[in-house]
Amino acid sequence: MGNVFHNEMNMLKALAILLVVSGHLEFSLLGIFPPYSFQLALFFFISGCLFKDKYLDNVAEFVDRRIKSLLVPYFWYNLFYLVVTVIIAKLTGKFWGQPITLKNFFITPFLNGHQFDLSCPLWFVTQLFMTMITFLFLLRVLKGVKDNKIFHLIIFSILGFSAIPLSKVIHVTPIALVVIRTMMSLFFVYLGYFYTHFIKDKYDIFTTKWLGWMIVIQSILWMFNRDYDPEHGIGLSYVLVWARFDDQIIVPVLTSITGIWASLFVVKIVYPYLKDVKFLQDMGNVTYHIMANHLLVMYLITAVFLKINGIPISERANHDIYWIYNPVQTTYLYFVLTMVITTYIGVAQRKIKQFLFDRKA
Repeated sequence: MGNVFHNEMNMLKALAILLVVSGHLEFSLLGIFPPYSFQLALFFFISGCLFKDKYLDNVAEFVDRRIKSLLVPYFWYNLFYLVVTVIIAKLTGKFWGQPITLKNFFITPFLNGHQFDLSCPLWFVTQLFMTMITFLFLLRVLKGVKDNKIFHLIIFSILGFSAIPLSKVIHVTPIALVVIRTMMSLFFVYLGYFYTHFIKDKYDIFTTKWLGWMIVIQSILWMFNRDYDPEHGIGLSYVLVWARFDDQIIVPVLTSITGIWASLFVVKIVYPYLKDVKFLQDMGNVTYHIMANHLLVMYLITAVFLKINGIPISERANHDIYWIYNPVQTTYLYFVLTMVITTYIGVAQRKIKQFLFDRKA
């Protein structure tokens, strides 16, 4: 894959993490797509885009790489947020998480990843690990049965579109949650794989005609949206970690597909103008660290606002982890500060890691 494709994927990752953080601040960068309506599906799609066929014949190397790139930093962060959560509890009297047990430290990350509130966005990392390992083995099996891309697409589509109906007919235990999330995420991983291998260099799907169809389809889907009235449910948005789709059956999958296309289209449009913006490339390179740290940074910004306005920090404990001070006036300042701070935290961590590696070498 060429440098242009790699850089476009990096910009796509930057857009995806911008959408995640803006979603946690309860506004959307793409107005026709509400927060939580496709952002995580986009990350799974990107993982499929970047999957290399060489790993189909080298399972051990793939698993080793995913452990080192996903799980090892995850559990370092898990330890870090255990310490941070204990310190905050000492200072404020509220423990932002579940009780400290071996199960919650080692097992809960693979079930729901919400053992510590400040690091709960990292639930996606362990799910991505499980999804990618499953994807590798399933694709190996399917290629052994029949090496046909349409056959594979049908199988992965059945998995993806069956996940939501399954959540309606079974008791959603912690294990069932993992199964439902994995079924749905596998579809988007294969969609990314299918795009890079069979569409990207063969078909132009980013014409004005395609844009028109996307707007029409998303406008129809908007009729199912309920985000403007929480009493009626979440509509186009969905909460994958808890398999919460409300009364929807197919809409979350469809709005994820249109959202992924819209994201690719945006990157195609802006890439020639923003390809040399180092901050965006840095952001795309450190999405893991932004995902890990943005709630903590938002928490600290809130503490500063409370201090400036003479409000006791104990007020923070009366709200959930996503609460921010005076959102009408401060939301966009939170957004800018959080993206800048977490990006450069990630850049600093990468530089330290590279320095230690070079010194060891």
